[in-house]
Amino acid sequence: MSVGILMLVHSAFDRAEQVARHWTKYGCPVVIHVDATVKPRAFKKFSKALADEPDIRFCKRHRCEWGAWGLVAASQSAAELMLTEFPKVRHVYLSSGSCLPLRPVQELKDYLKARPRTDFIESATTADVPWTVGGLDNERFTLHFPFSWRKQRYLFDRWVDIQRLLRIKRKIPHGIVPHMGSQWWCLTRQTLSAILQDPERETFDKYFKRVWIPDESYFQTLSRLYSTNFESRSLTLSKFDFQGKPHIFYDDHLQLLRRSDCFVARKIWPQANRVYDGFLRDPEGAIKMSEPNPAKIDRIFAKAVERRTKGRTGLYMQSRFPNDGWENGMTFGRYSVFHGFSELFEDFETWLSKTTGAQVHGHLFAPERAEFSGGQKVINGALGDSPKGRDYNSIAFLTSLIWNTRGERQCFQVGPRDEGAPVWFIAKDPNAQVSMISGAWALPLFKSNRNFADIRKEAARLQKLENDQLWALRSPYAKARVRIWTMAEFIEAPMEPLQAIIDEIGTGSQRRLAEAPHMTDLTGFGQFLQNLKNQGMHPYLMGDFPVDSPENEQKKPPRKPYLVQ
Repeated sequence: MSVGILMLVHSAFDRAEQVARHWTKYGCPVVIHVDATVKPRAFKKFSKALADEPDIRFCKRHRCEWGAWGLVAASQSAAELMLTEFPKVRHVYLSSGSCLPLRPVQELKDYLKARPRTDFIESATTADVPWTVGGLDNERFTLHFPFSWRKQRYLFDRWVDIQRLLRIKRKIPHGIVPHMGSQWWCLTRQTLSAILQDPERETFDKYFKRVWIPDESYFQTLSRLYSTNFESRSLTLSKFDFQGKPHIFYDDHLQLLRRSDCFVARKIWPQANRVYDGFLRDPEGAIKMSEPNPAKIDRIFAKAVERRTKGRTGLYMQSRFPNDGWENGMTFGRYSVFHGFSELFEDFETWLSKTTGAQVHGHLFAPERAEFSGGQKVINGALGDSPKGRDYNSIAFLTSLIWNTRGERQCFQVGPRDEGAPVWFIAKDPNAQVSMISGAWALPLFKSNRNFADIRKEAARLQKLENDQLWALRSPYAKARVRIWTMAEFIEAPMEPLQAIIDEIGTGSQRRLAEAPHMTDLTGFGQFLQNLKNQGMHPYLMGDFPVDSPENEQKKPPRKPYLVQ
C-alpha cells in the first residue's frame, strides 16, 4: 500500500463508487469524504454500496462550500483517517468524486515509489500566480472573509469595501509565507503528518478559516515548512477557463486526455461513458505513457479559450454576445456607407453598382422598409425587409447582412430619416467606410410640394438628427474610415471625392472616372435655404450656398451615358 487516495464526493455517487473500486482493485486504500449537505438517505445508500470493500473508509463529514473552510476541514479529516487506518501508505493523493485515473494504477505506484520523499503540490507566491480571478490576490490573506462569496455576495463585497476603507490588515502567523496553487496534491506521509500534528496547527487553522479560498492555500503554504523534496506541480490534470471555472471533459476529449500523460484528470462529466470505459479497465488494455506533462495540451486549451472569448470574425456567439466589447471584429468584412449621395445624385445606386461591381442597397434603415438592392424583399440569411424585425435589433441585422453576404462588398445609404440606423456602431467599426455629404437631406424637401411651414418643421428635425449622426462620426471613439463634406464644397469638385471612394472600395480594376453620376437640378436651392432662414430656421449643415448661384447650372453635368476610361 504505497499510495492512499482521498476522495471528496458530493454528487454522481455511481461514478464515485466505480472509481473507488478501481483504486482498491489495484491496492490503493481509499478514504471518502461525503459533503454534509448530501441528504442522509443518499449517503446511506452510497456507503452501503461500498460496504463490501475492506480498504474503503468514510471520514467525518463537513459542510463544503466553494471558497470556504469546509473543503480544508474535509481534507484534514480524510487525511487523518488515512494515516491512522493505513500505516503502510507512503503517499496520500487528494482527488474528488469527478476525478478519473488516466493511467494504470501500478504506473502511479511505481512513479511515486521511485520518489519516496517527493511532495507534488502546486505552490507559488501571490506575485507569481497568473490564474487568480476576482481581484483578490494578496488581500485574500490580509482581510477577513466571514461571508459566503456565492450565497452572501452583497455582504461579501460590502465587508471587503469596509475593511479597505478602515485599512484593516490581518497579521499573518509568524514563520509562514502565503502560497497558492491547485487544490489537488500528492503529499508524503512525513509531510502530511507534520502539517496535521504541528503544535501551531490551531493557530494556523484559525488564521486560514478567514482566508478566501483556503483550499488553494492551506496545504500549499504549510507544506513549504516541512517538505524536504518539493515539486511545485500537480499530478492531476485540472484546467480552468478565463473566468476561473474548471473545464469539464466529455467523451470527445478521450484522445486529448490520453495525450496529457497525466495520472489523474478532473473534471469528468458523469455521463461520459466512453471516457470512463476507456480508462477504468485492466492494465493490459491500457496504453503505457511517459512523464506527466499537461503542458502538451495547453496549446489546445489556449485555442479553445481564444475561440470562446473571440469567436470567428464578425460572428456573434452565446459565450460573448452579452459582453460589450468582446467582439472579434464588430463585423465580418468591409462595407461602405453613403450619406446624402442618393439625394444629390440621380439613380446613384445603379451608377455605383455598375462602376464597382459591389452590391448596392438603398436606405437599409428607412422607416418604411429595408431597401435591399434590386427591390428584393428577402436577402441572404433570410433577412426580410420588414422594419419591425430589422429594428428589433438593428446591430444584429447589420452584422448578419455583412456575414451572410461575405465575399461581396456591401454598400448602402443612410440619412437622418433613418433613425433606427446604428450610427454609433458603424462609427466604431473599423470595417466601415463612411462617406457623408452633410445637408443633402434638404434636397427632397426642396423638391416636395408641401406647405412651407411643414417643410420648415421637418427641416429643423432632420438637421438635428443629422447633427447627432455627425457627432458620432466625429467622435474620438470612431474607428471607421470617415469622410465628410458639406454639400456646398462637394458640388464644387465632385470627381475627386468620388474617385477616392471608388478606389477605396477597390472591387474592380483601378480606372479613372471620366464622369460623375448625374447630379440633381439645384436651380433655386440657394433661395430655398434663404427662405428657411427667413422663417427662423438656420440651415447650416449644407455649407455656404449663395442665394443667387447660377454657377450651379454650369457645374451640373450634362445628361450623358456613364463613362469610365
